[in-house]
Amino acid sequence: MKQVIFIAAIALLAAGLARSQALVDPSKVAPEYREAAEKRRAEQILQRECALKADLEKVLPRDRTVYLNHCLEAMAAKP
Repeated sequence: MKQVIFIAAIALLAAGLARSQALVDPSKVAPEYREAAEKRRAEQILQRECALKADLEKVLPRDRTVYLNHCLEAMAAKP
């Protein structure tokens, strides 16, 4: 029974990782929406960088949102 629960937990974890949001590709968007797509892609890249920093610093899940918000604000403040 424990093996079934363990396998189910791994399957759910893998499914969650596979559902992460893909980066927006501005070249695959209609021309009138390209500027917005480029902004969204830049935002996604910043979010991924901050998430990677949080992973490397082993930020606890309960503190992750605060850490990510602080990181994004700090990156936005950079020229």
